[in-house]
Amino acid sequence: MHNHHNGLKTAALFGVLWAVLLGLGAVIGSSMRSATPIWIMALVGVGTTAYGYWNSDKIALRSMQAYPVTEEQAPQLYQIVRELSVRANQPMPRIYVSPTPAPNAFATGRNPQNAAVCCTEGILQLLSVRELRGVLGHELMHVYNRDILTSSVAAAVAGVITSVGQMLLFFGGDRRNSNPLAMLAMALLAPLAAMVIQSAISRTREYDADEDGSELTGDPLALASALRKIHQGVQMVPLPPDQKLVNASHLMIANPFRGGGLSKMFSTHPPMQDRIARLELMAGRPLS
Repeated sequence: MHNHHNGLKTAALFGVLWAVLLGLGAVIGSSMRSATPIWIMALVGVGTTAYGYWNSDKIALRSMQAYPVTEEQAPQLYQIVRELSVRANQPMPRIYVSPTPAPNAFATGRNPQNAAVCCTEGILQLLSVRELRGVLGHELMHVYNRDILTSSVAAAVAGVITSVGQMLLFFGGDRRNSNPLAMLAMALLAPLAAMVIQSAISRTREYDADEDGSELTGDPLALASALRKIHQGVQMVPLPPDQKLVNASHLMIANPFRGGGLSKMFSTHPPMQDRIARLELMAGRPLS
């Protein structure tokens, strides 16, 4: 399924992320008499992330002010999701709509039995039925591929690195037994590296969802067309950079904010033109 070996890329990125964590631990071990307070903070970070993973559906839906819809209210949406769920031999997720004109969609939930799919009012107005089907295929594959678990583990490790780096920066260690410049560099660069790697893991999962979702629908050009429209729509009607929305943005099919320059390095989504080109390659021809 993964023509671009994104599963292998994800594993390699996790390996680098753990290497950064172990390297930071080695610096602490050689420079501080006691690292107990740091690891207590790290465990708190892991616990917070675990809570977020277990309640990911509620947190994301609340951040988008989404409301549940019945089949009578959204028959077309139900028809598409039911068809794709049956095709994938998976349970029917709950369906929500977010009252925002910004075109976007996301799926969340720790497993298919606790999944929810949400479309914004903007995307429902913007896309054709065929394009919406392509988007929903992508979102359902995030659930089936357990991407919520993947992103939660990445966030947990990155959070530990950031917490430990901050403690090391503020409290330092035994200067007699360590190189202060090396400690400072590690304290500053390790969290930065963790953020970059976490974003890279998220981007590989987007590629996988594009590919697997297109295989589920059998129509990669529908998703390519939808992504082009969504990208243009986001530029016209971006979401406000509220922290709750920022925290949920990695779940969405497209980056819901305007951004450029250095922010691209930390983007949780691959470049849209790259995604579209890959989908066109899957279909064997460019999108007209």
